[in-house]
Amino acid sequence: MIKSIGFFLTICLWITLSNAKVKAQDRQFASIQSLSQEHPDSALVILKRIHARATDKNDAVTEGLCLQQMGQICYNQGHFAQALDFYLHADKIFSAQKNKDLLAANMGEMGVLYYYNKQLDKSRASYNKALSIYKQSGNLKGQAQIFGNIGHLYEKRRQYDSAFYYQHLALKNYTQINFKQGAAKIYENLGSIYEDLAVYDSAYTSFNRSLQLYQEEHNKIGSIEVINNLGDILRKTGKYEDGIIQSRSAMALAAQTGNIYQLAACSKDLGKVYELMNRMDSAYHYAELSRKYSLAVYSKEGVNQTAFLQVLYDMNKKSDEIARLNNIRKINRIITIAVVVVVILLVILSIVIFSRQRLKIKDQHALAKQKEAQHELMHLELKNQQLEEESLKQQLELKSKELSTHTLNLIRNNQLLEHLRGTLQAMVKEDKRDQKKQMQQIILQINESFNHEQYWKEFTAAFEQVHQRFFDNIKQYSTELTSADMRLITLLKINLNTADIATLLGISTDSLRVSRYRLRKKLNIPQGDSLTAFIQTL
Repeated sequence: MIKSIGFFLTICLWITLSNAKVKAQDRQFASIQSLSQEHPDSALVILKRIHARATDKNDAVTEGLCLQQMGQICYNQGHFAQALDFYLHADKIFSAQKNKDLLAANMGEMGVLYYYNKQLDKSRASYNKALSIYKQSGNLKGQAQIFGNIGHLYEKRRQYDSAFYYQHLALKNYTQINFKQGAAKIYENLGSIYEDLAVYDSAYTSFNRSLQLYQEEHNKIGSIEVINNLGDILRKTGKYEDGIIQSRSAMALAAQTGNIYQLAACSKDLGKVYELMNRMDSAYHYAELSRKYSLAVYSKEGVNQTAFLQVLYDMNKKSDEIARLNNIRKINRIITIAVVVVVILLVILSIVIFSRQRLKIKDQHALAKQKEAQHELMHLELKNQQLEEESLKQQLELKSKELSTHTLNLIRNNQLLEHLRGTLQAMVKEDKRDQKKQMQQIILQINESFNHEQYWKEFTAAFEQVHQRFFDNIKQYSTELTSADMRLITLLKINLNTADIATLLGISTDSLRVSRYRLRKKLNIPQGDSLTAFIQTL
């Protein structure tokens, strides 16, 4: 509960301070506006300082208000182009801030500027935009002001019905919100319209009502012009004495406020009324007085214009200098940013190059290790190959030894069998009939042992292991080779002599010679070439 009360009090305090700030700002601009009527150059300098501080503090609203006020001062001094420039800058700021009331008020000021610059279409367009914004925000005071301006626009076009319509709309809104200052201005406008239409009674009534409201608000400047207008109406209706009273009253009030322009206007009106009364001395006196005041007005305006132009020139010169410095600052900032970006890019590039170099070195190390590992692996494979070759060599030597041993065994066995066969044949020839049949059986068994296939299979298997490609090569020369031919070729390959080959094959040397001849023919070996040498090359 206490926290809620504290929060509520904080909000109330913030709102109070904000309202106080706004009111103080309004009073400040009101005093500057009052100063601008007598010293526009000083007012412009003050506004420029406030604008500079607002720009530094990023106070967009104050910045826009200063531009609008500077536009009004330039407009009052007749510098329409400079005034429009200030208004347009203010319009951008208020649009960005989405401040509808300030935006509409600025639009209204631009409409007045366009009107006095004789750009009536642009003036009406600005009034319409301002009126639309005021209607959206529900600002009756703003609407009334725009209605009054539109009515004045129609008055100058001599479209009096429309002028009356918009002036009454403005009066209705001012009356509704009880804004007497605005209502007094509208009654003054109505009086001016009635005067243009020569409806002097209605004009007098409107001017009189306007005067009452100005006096209630203690607006002496507004009262001077209205009183002078009343005197002008009385003069036009032939009430010269009453007109003189009103004009002198306005003149006294103008002298009191130091308003030379109104003094000149009142003097001029008094000169006219005395001329109508045929009082030429007084008419001449006031005409001369009016000329004197007019010269003073022109002189004062000339001085003010000169001072104002000097301030405006200095202001533009400073603005140009500030713009130039800002451009230099922007360029320096861009250069600094560019340098920083380049440095950052160079650092990033260096880091990337360094990282890539590190990765490259790392990859090279990894590749070197991989190559080293591959080298070691190849070395191991080579070593394994060597071991396998050595193993194969050992196996080959072992098989060769086995083949040689097996061959020798075959030869010895066959030699033994040959010896036994010879012995037995001799015993058979002795005609020992009781042994003949038994001996013949032994010879038969021996003959069968000469061609026993098991020995040849074992021999062939051992030979194929030692000479793996030999049989494939020999078959490329002939497809008509028999098993007997292959046995002979095998025995020739291991380089046995003729006697041993005949013994192993169980045939005579003559039969072996015939077998060799037939084999030469099947292998297409030319006459004179060695069969053994040919087989050894395979």
